[in-house]
Amino acid sequence: MLNRIKLICFLFLCCLSIGNIPLHGQTNVVEPIGSDAGPVIFLGNSITYAGQYVAMTESLLLMAQDQSKSQFINLGLPSETVSGLSEPNHANGKFPRPCLFDRLDTLLDKVKPRLVFVCYGMNDGIYLPFDSSRFEVYQAGIMRLHDRLQHAGVKRIIWLTPPVHDDPKLRLQGYNQVLDSYASWLQTKAAKEQWEVVDLHFPMKAYLEEQLKLDSTFKLASDGIHPETLGHWLMAKTIIAHLLPGTALAPTWEQELKSLPKLQKIYPLVLKRQTIMKDAWLTHIGHKRPGMVKGRPIAEAQRIYQQLQLEIAALCSDLN
Repeated sequence: MLNRIKLICFLFLCCLSIGNIPLHGQTNVVEPIGSDAGPVIFLGNSITYAGQYVAMTESLLLMAQDQSKSQFINLGLPSETVSGLSEPNHANGKFPRPCLFDRLDTLLDKVKPRLVFVCYGMNDGIYLPFDSSRFEVYQAGIMRLHDRLQHAGVKRIIWLTPPVHDDPKLRLQGYNQVLDSYASWLQTKAAKEQWEVVDLHFPMKAYLEEQLKLDSTFKLASDGIHPETLGHWLMAKTIIAHLLPGTALAPTWEQELKSLPKLQKIYPLVLKRQTIMKDAWLTHIGHKRPGMVKGRPIAEAQRIYQQLQLEIAALCSDLN
């Protein structure tokens, strides 16, 4: 176990030493995660809001780099899109899907992130068969978001392709085919524009295909959309593999926790503080999605964050 921790730390130090080397097509990685880079935020829909993959990612980075000065903030919002599209009867007619651009300017002004992870697409096809006009609106939303983030001074954007969709009846032959197109376009666009991208979609699809060969009832998400723990772990693993290439990771989250006892203590604390900050920031920024938890005032949430940070820092210091 100790050797494994040392290996992870070594790999992270390697990342620090190559700060401006192109990473997956990006020509200028300004600040590696772990430097005093300001807030690191995750934008996305309900899968991001659920928070498991975000907390898993931060926890493993903390294990690798000891104490990070960058605050990870989950700003995912359920039902959200970058396209502005919504089904005619979304949520049984209670409310249309919120659009990121309704809150983006306020978000950027108040949080001032330096690094942004972006995960959209799942809701942007509004769960209908592929349509070129809907596809074009999604593409326009992604490009608009890129320009807006750059204009706001965000130094690093990491695009995440949408997770896999598993239709209850059609399985991968249903809406996931729309997401295949969306994910492929994002990868192509990233390569052309030298954007940094992490492909979550096709590795998750490949995993699901392999499991279905063994068990036709296997699911990563009981409702076909929202991944359970294994699905979130597949997402986090892919992100970590991108940030810390060569890191050995277990097949399941449970096995990862078992192999790293300190992680068993760090992860719940990270998830707790991310949840507190997530709801506090969403309330502070404002949004058009009804039914959300009212968060604590930011000053109070920050005090709790700092208390939890002391506990996490103590655990991380024991790794050395």
